[in-house]
Amino acid sequence: MPAIHNKSYKRPSQFISSHLETIYPALFRKVTGLTTPEKERLTLSDGDFVDLDWRKQGSKKLVVIQHGLEGSSDRPYILGVAKHFFNHGFDTLAWNYRGCSGEMNKAVRFYHSGATDDLDEVIQRALPDYDEVFLVGFSLGGNLTLKYLGENSRSPKIKGAVTISTPLDLDKGSDNLATPRGKLYEQRFLRSLVKKVKEKASIMPDKIDPKPLDQLKTLRQFDDFFTSKLHGFKDATDYYNQCSSKYFLKGIQIPTLILNATNDPFLTPESLDHSLTKDLPMVTLETTNHGGHVGFIAKNKQKVYWSEERALQFCLSI
Repeated sequence: MPAIHNKSYKRPSQFISSHLETIYPALFRKVTGLTTPEKERLTLSDGDFVDLDWRKQGSKKLVVIQHGLEGSSDRPYILGVAKHFFNHGFDTLAWNYRGCSGEMNKAVRFYHSGATDDLDEVIQRALPDYDEVFLVGFSLGGNLTLKYLGENSRSPKIKGAVTISTPLDLDKGSDNLATPRGKLYEQRFLRSLVKKVKEKASIMPDKIDPKPLDQLKTLRQFDDFFTSKLHGFKDATDYYNQCSSKYFLKGIQIPTLILNATNDPFLTPESLDHSLTKDLPMVTLETTNHGGHVGFIAKNKQKVYWSEERALQFCLSI
């Protein structure tokens, strides 16, 4: 579809920078009035597990929600979109990647930006109970969602998808986080990831060598030493090239919206390039002037963020 630059989103006047738009919702947003989730531990085909949060109301429509790097199913951006879809008649399923639910996973492997095998097992668990399934992914979860949809033809029950603040080019995105603009975020992610690998290494010392951890300064170095090696890639560059969603967009066969802000401190021009979807009948890249990374704050009585309403309306329009 022709790419869109949407000028209708206006950030609240007090959020004068992309960093405020990014940091404030992550640290201070509270989502209330949402039902307590029904918890399920899904055993995967390799014997490992992922934890699922269901919110059900007897609907035949389901939205499956993918979180971002070092996120979880209880982050405000996940709860916000789950609440908005639930209030408009959907059941919701937010799930935690391996090692992201507060309990270390069993296998040597973790999650990563291209681990669509896990997403497929979650979706296969859900499909029998629903007539229509929609996918919403944030950041890393957006990349995961797009790669999943583009790899091959999927169940006809999957009707549409929305991804928000998605790095379409993982290689350039990783380098961007190492710049002054992204360093604050990179170091936060790196601390969390290193902590997890140290925990896993203490459980599996014969399979993971933690010695390089204290020398790592960037996410690219982390992906070189650990992500790539644990998941069968040659190095970080090979991992990025095999998993970047921009290479899978042509295979997407259902209506899909990619919503990215041009002031997102995580994203580079490669993730805002309108030519990527120019000739694709099912994929729309929609950019905005503001929004930050997984921000898109809006002022309204319902406390619904602009991206949440945009995602809902897109799915309802299909």
